[in-house]
Amino acid sequence: MGNRVTREDFEWVYTEQPHTQRRKEILAKYPEIKTLMRPDPHLKWIVSGMVFMQFLACYLVKDLSWKWIFFWAYAFGGCINHSLTLAIHDISHNVAFGNKQAKWNRWFAVFANLPIGIPYSASFKKYHIDHHRYLGGDSLDVDIPTDFEGWFFCTPLRKLLWLFLQPLFYSLRPLYVNPKAITRMEIFNALVQFSIDLIIYYLWGLKPIVYLIAGTILCMGLHPISGHFIAEHYMFLKGYETYSYYGPLNWLTFNVGYHMEHHDFPSIPGCRLPMVKKIAAEYYDNLPHHQSWIRVLWDFVFDDTIGPYSRVKRLCKLAKES
Repeated sequence: MGNRVTREDFEWVYTEQPHTQRRKEILAKYPEIKTLMRPDPHLKWIVSGMVFMQFLACYLVKDLSWKWIFFWAYAFGGCINHSLTLAIHDISHNVAFGNKQAKWNRWFAVFANLPIGIPYSASFKKYHIDHHRYLGGDSLDVDIPTDFEGWFFCTPLRKLLWLFLQPLFYSLRPLYVNPKAITRMEIFNALVQFSIDLIIYYLWGLKPIVYLIAGTILCMGLHPISGHFIAEHYMFLKGYETYSYYGPLNWLTFNVGYHMEHHDFPSIPGCRLPMVKKIAAEYYDNLPHHQSWIRVLWDFVFDDTIGPYSRVKRLCKLAKES
């Protein structure tokens, strides 16, 4: 990709995010897309199967040596757990049971959280709303790295370290950038999560717990699937702040690669985002997109013009809460 510039600050823009206007244009031209805005009837069964698969894995790894615990955590369990975080992403948009059953979605997200090992779903929901509403918003969108991250992690070795530590930054950054009061759902999420962790520990010992949590941390750090964190909004081409990826890893990630389409229509479940692209092809086919998440990670580390500063930022007015 061309037209790159060395970054010493974020790319500040003074326009609204592009997704709002494109959504209006597409719906005006293709109103049938509204029929895709309904729950995914298969999501709850797929997620349940993944949760129980991980519980079975906890039993199977309980007597393995530590080297195999970490191997299977990275090669298998972490892939499942990363996929579950993306299922939680979809569930946060109420696509498991629909908007009329919002509480069911929240509770089901807590269930999907169980193999991840640490409470995540309730806090993610709280901040992810802002990511869509205030995309790139200064001090509002906690997906944006801090100034320290942009300044310090600017060499290949430091960027590699940043990718490895990404789960740490991802979880701690909201507390610094935009701290919010702890909610009852977060407390519920934590109580349920730690109760299940204790039960697993009581039944099968420490190794299954390490298998779950290590898999989560490793596969949200330096791992091919984690390429989506960089691919989605890091500015590889000037003027473009969201990118899609249409490769095979979408099969493992609930089509999170269809990220342009997702931000245009966040209420459409991942399983139907390819239909959005097909119906409104002229809006997406000519936009820049990624071919490989592994290539994204490689370019991020070794291209001097790409780093944590490669993000669009804007000033946003707080929307009135309904």
